[in-house]
Amino acid sequence: MRAVGLRLTVSSLFWSFLTRGRIRRKGPRDYLLYRTILACTMDDPLMWGFLPLKYQFGLSSSNRRWGLASHDICYQTRPLALFFTMGQLLPTHRSAHSQYGGIAQPAVTQAIRLLSKGPFAPEPHLALPERQSWSLQNVCVDPFSDLPTAYTTDGHDSHLAPSAFACNSYSWVHIFPEGKIHQAPSKTMRYFKWGVARLILEASECPDVVPIWLEGFDHVMHESREFPRFLPRPGKEVSVTFGQKVDTDAVFGEYRSRWEKLKVKAEKAAPETRDLPLGALNDELLYGAEAVQLRKEVTKKVRDLVLEVRRSRGLSDEDPKAGLVETWMEEGPKREGKMADESWVRDV
Repeated sequence: MRAVGLRLTVSSLFWSFLTRGRIRRKGPRDYLLYRTILACTMDDPLMWGFLPLKYQFGLSSSNRRWGLASHDICYQTRPLALFFTMGQLLPTHRSAHSQYGGIAQPAVTQAIRLLSKGPFAPEPHLALPERQSWSLQNVCVDPFSDLPTAYTTDGHDSHLAPSAFACNSYSWVHIFPEGKIHQAPSKTMRYFKWGVARLILEASECPDVVPIWLEGFDHVMHESREFPRFLPRPGKEVSVTFGQKVDTDAVFGEYRSRWEKLKVKAEKAAPETRDLPLGALNDELLYGAEAVQLRKEVTKKVRDLVLEVRRSRGLSDEDPKAGLVETWMEEGPKREGKMADESWVRDV
């Protein structure tokens, strides 16, 4: 953080959160799911810079955050793929850029399994046998394993499946539910992607959920910036506000109960799908009306939790329509740049 001259304001909520010991895994079920808005390309690398140094160097790699990264940006070359794999990011296809996108893709399956008790075999997304071994052309796999631990996102590539290792059970997963950069003068949010609901509904046990609100990061790397665009702007004040850990039983218990009933119903109608591994669903559970409606409700609840943290920063309430997909469809076909509402959007 000091390297780019940022002034960091951390909400006191964080310190109470830290003293409760939630950064360190103290037990076998001490796992986390963070939800954050995405304000610029620097959000993820910068926001964890406020952690005391003992948390930067005192955590094993298996207890550092996992996240999702755009396949079409971060995994286009072998050096980039290796870099982001080492950074504990899962290659995620975006539907606007790939036919392999959507809530059923392997990256979502891996995220669900990381929040659960492992290890898990890479099925049903097992990479081809020739892509299981390390080579200069195949750098994102375990060079020391004789077991098949690589999965594929498109039937051709291969990536190490972190959920194949027991040490990654009940991991810390951090996601940006908007799925793209959104810089609004009014500090409003876009709709959240429905895939976030899968992580809550399908993990073997409901993960702890901590909502986060970021401010000021858009000034560090604003989309309207001119040359040199690749450099963050120094001297900006940013804040990272952590909400309280959610009472998951009270907030999500009823949703998970409904999901289990849906599973029983769907598996009764299609018995051959009863033994699908965790994170793999039949078509009814992926695209059926009841399943889709349940995901919408859970996603709205998650967004409401982030809005509560936003409200704690003294910001006025959003228009309720801001959380609806239909509202943002009115933007038209334009996907990036300055929008009619004065916000800036970038599809990353």
